[in-house]
Amino acid sequence: FQNLSLTIHPGEKVGLVGYSGGGKTTFVNLILRLFDVQQGTIAIDHQDIKSVTQESLRQAIGMIPQDPTLFHRSLYDNIAYGETEADPQAIRHAAKKAHAHTFITSMPEGYDSKVGERGVKLSGGQRQRIAIARSILKNAPILILDEATSQLDSVTEQLIQESLWDLIQGKTTLVIAHRLSTLLHMDRILVFDRGRIVEDGPHDTLIQKNGLYKTLFETQVGGFLKDTKLE
Repeated sequence: FQNLSLTIHPGEKVGLVGYSGGGKTTFVNLILRLFDVQQGTIAIDHQDIKSVTQESLRQAIGMIPQDPTLFHRSLYDNIAYGETEADPQAIRHAAKKAHAHTFITSMPEGYDSKVGERGVKLSGGQRQRIAIARSILKNAPILILDEATSQLDSVTEQLIQESLWDLIQGKTTLVIAHRLSTLLHMDRILVFDRGRIVEDGPHDTLIQKNGLYKTLFETQVGGFLKDTKLE
Protein backbone atom coordinates (compact mmCIF):
# COMPACT_ATOMS: atom_id res chain seq x y z
CA PHE A 1 0.00 0.00 0.00
CA GLN A 2 1.20 3.50 -0.80
CA ASN A 3 -0.06 6.77 0.66
CA LEU A 4 -2.83 4.99 2.56
CA SER A 5 -4.44 6.96 5.38
CA LEU A 6 -7.53 5.45 6.94
CA THR A 7 -9.46 5.73 10.20
CA ILE A 8 -11.98 3.14 11.32
CA HIS A 9 -14.08 4.30 14.23
CA PRO A 10 -14.98 2.14 17.25
CA GLY A 11 -18.05 0.05 16.56
CA GLU A 12 -17.97 0.53 12.79
CA LYS A 13 -18.89 -2.38 10.54
CA VAL A 14 -16.64 -2.23 7.48
CA GLY A 15 -16.90 -4.47 4.42
CA LEU A 16 -13.78 -5.23 2.35
CA VAL A 17 -14.40 -6.08 -1.29
CA GLY A 18 -12.41 -6.27 -4.52
CA TYR A 19 -10.96 -8.59 -7.11
CA SER A 20 -8.65 -11.40 -6.03
CA GLY A 21 -5.19 -9.99 -5.33
CA GLY A 22 -6.54 -6.49 -4.77
CA GLY A 23 -5.15 -6.20 -1.24
CA LYS A 24 -7.92 -7.26 1.13
CA THR A 25 -6.00 -10.13 2.70
CA THR A 26 -2.80 -8.08 2.96
CA PHE A 27 -4.76 -5.32 4.70
CA VAL A 28 -6.11 -7.79 7.26
CA ASN A 29 -2.71 -9.45 7.76
CA LEU A 30 -1.14 -6.08 8.53
CA ILE A 31 -3.75 -5.40 11.21
CA LEU A 32 -3.13 -8.87 12.67
CA ARG A 33 0.59 -8.05 12.47
CA LEU A 34 1.42 -11.22 10.60
CA PHE A 35 4.02 -8.91 9.11
CA ASP A 36 4.91 -5.28 9.82
CA VAL A 37 4.48 -2.22 7.67
CA GLN A 38 7.78 -0.94 6.27
CA GLN A 39 6.75 2.68 6.61
CA GLY A 40 4.03 4.39 8.60
CA THR A 41 2.05 3.03 11.53
CA ILE A 42 -1.07 1.07 12.33
CA ALA A 43 -2.63 2.13 15.62
CA ILE A 44 -5.44 0.73 17.75
CA ASP A 45 -6.80 3.18 20.31
CA HIS A 46 -3.94 5.54 19.35
CA GLN A 47 -1.33 2.90 20.23
CA ASP A 48 1.07 1.64 17.56
CA ILE A 49 0.55 -2.11 17.28
CA LYS A 50 4.32 -2.56 16.97
CA SER A 51 4.64 -1.42 20.58
CA VAL A 52 2.38 -4.13 22.04
CA THR A 53 2.99 -7.84 22.43
CA GLN A 54 1.50 -10.32 19.99
CA GLU A 55 -0.44 -11.83 22.89
CA SER A 56 -1.96 -8.47 23.77
CA LEU A 57 -2.89 -7.84 20.14
CA ARG A 58 -4.47 -11.28 19.83
CA GLN A 59 -6.61 -10.58 22.89
CA ALA A 60 -7.94 -7.42 21.26
CA ILE A 61 -8.79 -9.04 17.92
CA GLY A 62 -11.02 -11.98 17.14
CA MET A 63 -10.61 -13.70 13.76
CA ILE A 64 -12.99 -16.05 11.97
CA PRO A 65 -11.43 -17.33 8.73
CA GLN A 66 -13.27 -19.01 5.87
CA ASP A 67 -11.96 -22.39 6.97
CA PRO A 68 -11.54 -22.27 10.76
CA THR A 69 -8.71 -24.19 12.40
CA LEU A 70 -9.93 -26.80 14.84
CA PHE A 71 -7.78 -29.13 16.91
CA HIS A 72 -8.00 -32.88 17.49
CA ARG A 73 -9.57 -32.33 20.86
CA SER A 74 -13.09 -32.12 22.24
CA LEU A 75 -15.69 -29.64 21.05
CA TYR A 76 -15.55 -28.13 24.53
CA ASP A 77 -11.80 -27.55 24.28
CA ASN A 78 -12.10 -26.13 20.78
CA ILE A 79 -14.62 -23.52 21.90
CA ALA A 80 -12.58 -22.72 25.02
CA TYR A 81 -9.31 -22.40 23.07
CA GLY A 82 -7.24 -19.56 24.51
CA GLU A 83 -9.71 -18.89 27.32
CA THR A 84 -8.25 -20.97 30.13
CA GLU A 85 -10.59 -19.60 32.80
CA ALA A 86 -13.84 -20.09 30.89
CA ASP A 87 -16.49 -21.99 32.82
CA PRO A 88 -18.80 -24.65 31.34
CA GLN A 89 -21.85 -22.40 31.55
CA ALA A 90 -20.15 -19.67 29.52
CA ILE A 91 -19.03 -22.19 26.90
CA ARG A 92 -22.53 -23.59 26.53
CA HIS A 93 -23.96 -20.09 26.32
CA ALA A 94 -21.51 -19.25 23.52
CA ALA A 95 -22.45 -22.45 21.69
CA LYS A 96 -26.15 -21.62 21.93
CA LYS A 97 -25.57 -18.10 20.62
CA ALA A 98 -23.64 -19.61 17.70
CA HIS A 99 -26.45 -22.11 16.97
CA ALA A 100 -24.00 -24.92 17.71
CA HIS A 101 -25.46 -26.32 20.93
CA THR A 102 -28.12 -28.46 19.22
CA PHE A 103 -25.76 -30.35 16.94
CA ILE A 104 -23.20 -30.71 19.74
CA THR A 105 -25.70 -32.29 22.12
CA SER A 106 -26.92 -34.62 19.35
CA MET A 107 -23.45 -36.20 19.14
CA PRO A 108 -22.85 -39.35 21.23
CA GLU A 109 -20.39 -37.69 23.61
CA GLY A 110 -21.80 -34.18 23.40
CA TYR A 111 -19.27 -31.50 24.28
CA ASP A 112 -16.67 -34.21 24.94
CA SER A 113 -16.83 -35.42 21.32
CA LYS A 114 -13.49 -35.32 19.52
CA VAL A 115 -13.52 -33.45 16.21
CA GLY A 116 -10.59 -35.20 14.50
CA GLU A 117 -7.58 -33.58 12.87
CA ARG A 118 -8.57 -30.13 11.59
CA GLY A 119 -12.15 -30.90 12.55
CA VAL A 120 -12.65 -33.52 9.83
CA LYS A 121 -15.52 -35.14 11.73
CA LEU A 122 -17.58 -31.96 11.38
CA SER A 123 -19.21 -30.39 8.36
CA GLY A 124 -18.06 -27.00 7.08
CA GLY A 125 -21.07 -25.31 8.62
CA GLN A 126 -20.45 -26.99 11.97
CA ARG A 127 -16.80 -25.90 11.99
CA GLN A 128 -17.87 -22.33 11.26
CA ARG A 129 -20.31 -22.35 14.16
CA ILE A 130 -17.64 -23.67 16.53
CA ALA A 131 -15.36 -20.82 15.41
CA ILE A 132 -18.17 -18.33 15.99
CA ALA A 133 -18.79 -19.77 19.46
CA ARG A 134 -15.07 -19.39 20.19
CA SER A 135 -15.23 -15.72 19.20
CA ILE A 136 -18.38 -15.13 21.24
CA LEU A 137 -16.60 -16.56 24.28
CA LYS A 138 -13.47 -14.49 23.62
CA ASN A 139 -15.53 -11.30 23.24
CA ALA A 140 -12.70 -9.26 21.71
CA PRO A 141 -13.58 -5.63 20.87
CA ILE A 142 -12.35 -6.01 17.27
CA LEU A 143 -13.54 -8.76 14.96
CA ILE A 144 -12.18 -9.75 11.55
CA LEU A 145 -14.32 -12.08 9.51
CA ASP A 146 -13.64 -13.76 6.18
CA GLU A 147 -17.04 -14.98 5.09
CA ALA A 148 -17.20 -18.58 3.95
CA THR A 149 -17.95 -19.09 0.27
CA SER A 150 -18.34 -22.85 0.50
CA GLN A 151 -21.69 -24.28 -0.50
CA LEU A 152 -23.83 -24.54 2.61
CA ASP A 153 -27.42 -25.64 2.75
CA SER A 154 -29.82 -22.73 3.13
CA VAL A 155 -30.76 -23.56 6.72
CA THR A 156 -27.13 -23.75 7.86
CA GLU A 157 -26.27 -20.57 5.99
CA GLN A 158 -29.14 -18.73 7.68
CA LEU A 159 -28.05 -19.97 11.12
CA ILE A 160 -24.48 -18.83 10.50
CA GLN A 161 -25.62 -15.41 9.28
CA GLU A 162 -27.77 -14.96 12.38
CA SER A 163 -24.89 -16.03 14.63
CA LEU A 164 -22.49 -13.62 12.97
CA TRP A 165 -24.91 -10.72 13.10
CA ASP A 166 -25.38 -11.25 16.85
CA LEU A 167 -21.61 -11.52 17.30
CA ILE A 168 -20.66 -8.26 15.57
CA GLN A 169 -23.09 -6.02 17.42
CA GLY A 170 -21.15 -3.30 19.25
CA LYS A 171 -17.80 -4.47 17.90
CA THR A 172 -15.44 -2.86 15.43
CA THR A 173 -15.81 -5.31 12.56
CA LEU A 174 -13.93 -5.88 9.32
CA VAL A 175 -15.60 -8.31 6.93
CA ILE A 176 -14.07 -9.69 3.75
CA ALA A 177 -17.54 -9.81 2.30
CA HIS A 178 -18.95 -12.15 -0.32
CA ARG A 179 -22.65 -11.85 0.40
CA LEU A 180 -24.92 -9.10 -0.83
CA SER A 181 -26.83 -9.13 2.45
CA THR A 182 -23.62 -8.47 4.37
CA LEU A 183 -22.58 -5.54 2.19
CA LEU A 184 -25.97 -3.91 2.61
CA HIS A 185 -25.60 -3.99 6.39
CA MET A 186 -22.10 -2.51 6.54
CA ASP A 187 -21.59 1.08 7.72
CA ARG A 188 -18.82 1.44 5.15
CA ILE A 189 -17.39 -0.55 2.28
CA LEU A 190 -13.71 -0.34 1.30
CA VAL A 191 -13.13 -1.30 -2.32
CA PHE A 192 -9.62 -2.65 -3.04
CA ASP A 193 -7.93 -2.71 -6.42
CA ARG A 194 -4.24 -3.42 -7.10
CA GLY A 195 -3.09 -2.53 -3.61
CA ARG A 196 -5.16 0.63 -3.30
CA ILE A 197 -8.47 1.54 -1.72
CA VAL A 198 -10.26 3.05 -4.70
CA GLU A 199 -13.68 3.61 -3.14
CA ASP A 200 -14.87 4.12 0.44
CA GLY A 201 -18.44 4.63 1.58
CA PRO A 202 -21.80 3.00 2.29
CA HIS A 203 -23.52 0.84 -0.30
CA ASP A 204 -26.02 3.45 -1.46
CA THR A 205 -23.28 6.02 -2.07
CA LEU A 206 -20.95 3.64 -3.89
CA ILE A 207 -23.63 2.19 -6.13
CA GLN A 208 -24.29 5.68 -7.50
CA LYS A 209 -20.64 6.25 -8.46
CA ASN A 210 -20.68 3.79 -11.36
CA GLY A 211 -17.23 2.60 -10.26
CA LEU A 212 -15.64 -0.73 -9.39
CA TYR A 213 -18.06 -1.44 -6.54
CA LYS A 214 -21.05 -1.18 -8.85
CA THR A 215 -19.31 -3.48 -11.32
CA LEU A 216 -18.65 -6.06 -8.59
CA PHE A 217 -22.16 -5.69 -7.27
CA GLU A 218 -23.68 -6.36 -10.66
CA THR A 219 -21.66 -9.57 -11.14
CA GLN A 220 -23.37 -11.20 -8.18
CA VAL A 221 -25.21 -14.41 -8.84
CA GLY A 222 -27.63 -15.78 -6.30
CA GLY A 223 -26.38 -13.41 -3.61
CA PHE A 224 -22.70 -14.32 -4.01
CA LEU A 225 -19.91 -12.43 -5.72
CA LYS A 226 -18.31 -14.66 -8.34
CA ASP A 227 -15.65 -16.78 -6.66
CA THR A 228 -13.35 -16.45 -9.68
CA LYS A 229 -13.06 -12.73 -9.13
CA LEU A 230 -12.85 -12.48 -5.36
CA GLU A 231 -10.48 -13.89 -2.76
